[in-house]
Amino acid sequence: MRHIYLLLLTLFLSGCSAVDIIDSREKQQLQTAGFEQHKLVLQEGGELNYWQAGQGKAVLLIHGFGGTAVTSWQQVMLELSQDYRVIAPDLAWFGESVSQATPSLATQSQAVMQLIQALQLEKVNVVGISYGGFVTFDLMINEPKVEKAVLLASPGVLFSDNDLLQMNQRFEVDDPSEIFVPETAKQMRRLLDATFVDFPWYPGFIDSSIYDKYFAGYLDEKRMLIEGLPADRDRIAANIVVDSLPPSVLIWGENDKVFPLASGVQLADYLTAPIVVIPQGAHGISNDYPEIVSQTIKAFVQ
Repeated sequence: MRHIYLLLLTLFLSGCSAVDIIDSREKQQLQTAGFEQHKLVLQEGGELNYWQAGQGKAVLLIHGFGGTAVTSWQQVMLELSQDYRVIAPDLAWFGESVSQATPSLATQSQAVMQLIQALQLEKVNVVGISYGGFVTFDLMINEPKVEKAVLLASPGVLFSDNDLLQMNQRFEVDDPSEIFVPETAKQMRRLLDATFVDFPWYPGFIDSSIYDKYFAGYLDEKRMLIEGLPADRDRIAANIVVDSLPPSVLIWGENDKVFPLASGVQLADYLTAPIVVIPQGAHGISNDYPEIVSQTIKAFVQ
């Protein structure tokens, strides 16, 4: 999402219209590269919006909390689609997707599994960042069609209650939903400042416009997703057999404030997986370092 802010600075328009223009521009670039937007009707009600382009091995990109397929992955989508079949959905209650099921990590995973089935994918390589990494971890256990997995800045089942407490302390909040489900543009800005490298200042009207477009919807459902993560973690941990998991690689920012690098090293040891550490990188590495992320994914999938 950081690149959206950089482009907004050049526009002398009202906040809302500027945000819409940049959103349209990002999507137009995808369409020019061959991406098509589709919607899958979910079995439980609702629909999953997704983008698709390219040929070859299937690579499924799963965004993080507060993002969408386009805002989280646009540059990576453009790069990977030159060599692979790229599929990038909006998770339920983000972007243009919504589900009638009870909000939970399992609901997200089951919706993605419906997409895998609908697209008749025999094998799929799944890439998830942050919250999307939790979804990816769930798929690694419950979806046999997952061939390989790439986890970006996401600690999976090793994110303990103590880790959660320490994260709250770093952000000076009592509850993680105060971090990931901002109720105001100011709270959103705190999250973005902690997510990206050297995030610059912009006029308040731009923050307000982007909050309204990307963060303001489905607040109750998003809180339920965050509040249910410990239970989902325990569910996954109870069913995991590490030796049977598909091969994986981790990508992490050296200065990640949300999930510190130590969590990534711990997970890499747990999975016996390599970890690519981006020097000076923060949490939003798919936006800050799309070239490194794309190159790592290509090398691993190939």
